[in-house]
Amino acid sequence: MSRAFVKEGDGDENAGDLPELPISEHPNYVTPRGMALLRTRLDDAGRRLGEIDANAVGARLEAAHIERELRWLQARILGAITIAPERQPAELIAFGARVEVVDDDGREYRYRIVGEDEADPELDLISWVSPLARALHGARVGDSVVWKRPAGDLAIEVLAIDYG
Repeated sequence: MSRAFVKEGDGDENAGDLPELPISEHPNYVTPRGMALLRTRLDDAGRRLGEIDANAVGARLEAAHIERELRWLQARILGAITIAPERQPAELIAFGARVEVVDDDGREYRYRIVGEDEADPELDLISWVSPLARALHGARVGDSVVWKRPAGDLAIEVLAIDYG
């Protein structure tokens, strides 16, 4: 049969077959900043959906991707539990803490413990479910903890805790 009689796809054939984005099994703790970031992402996705040219090639698939993202963001926002850092115990490391630690070689590190969606290791924002945050949870200034890493365990001492 000639290819002239076969309908060519426009890239939208599987637009409705996208799997849902996975939702973490952990409670969705967020800082106030994290909640604002989620809402900004939701607004941005809604704007992008509204800007799609329905007649463009691949428009249905692009819309399906954005609609899936919107559902994920809405679920994350609806399930969010905002934790105000200033309401945490100042002497213990908990969600929202800014922590300064030092390793055995004298290298100092600073991290802030945030929600999964706000985490960005390049900005020293670590998820509360990360191995480092779990190792630090409940520690006080002067405490030493062991950070279990793929590269090997690292002993670190807590130098400072701040929730500001």
